[in-house]
Amino acid sequence: MLTKINHIGIAVKSLDNALPFYRDNLGMAFAGIEEVAEQKVRVAMLQIGESMIELLEPTSNDSPVAKFMEKNGPGIHHLAYEVEDIEAAIAKMMTEGARMIDEQPRSGAHGTRIAFVHPKSSLGVLTELCQCGH
Repeated sequence: MLTKINHIGIAVKSLDNALPFYRDNLGMAFAGIEEVAEQKVRVAMLQIGESMIELLEPTSNDSPVAKFMEKNGPGIHHLAYEVEDIEAAIAKMMTEGARMIDEQPRSGAHGTRIAFVHPKSSLGVLTELCQCGH
């Protein structure tokens, strides 16, 4: 079902402040910034090998990432696993008894289709299933 770690989502207060560390200090290839209005975030993607680091800056105080940072501060927000067929992956997770935040896929950054597994079903780690658009 899983093909690789697609990305690790990291909640940050400011993309402008966080980008230099990942891009310049760590030398990751910067792949651009995109706003995901549905999630109320600006997203910066950085390539590291076959995976990405996804920096998440909330665009609203009521965004899920803003609420996460209120409770936990900045840091690792979620782990995203790539899947070939997101509908099949969601169905398998639900059949296995996992609680899904998203029982239907929704649009994610960079043309992906995503669904989140509730952290209560994934040992406290917010887990994203991610199907790439290409």
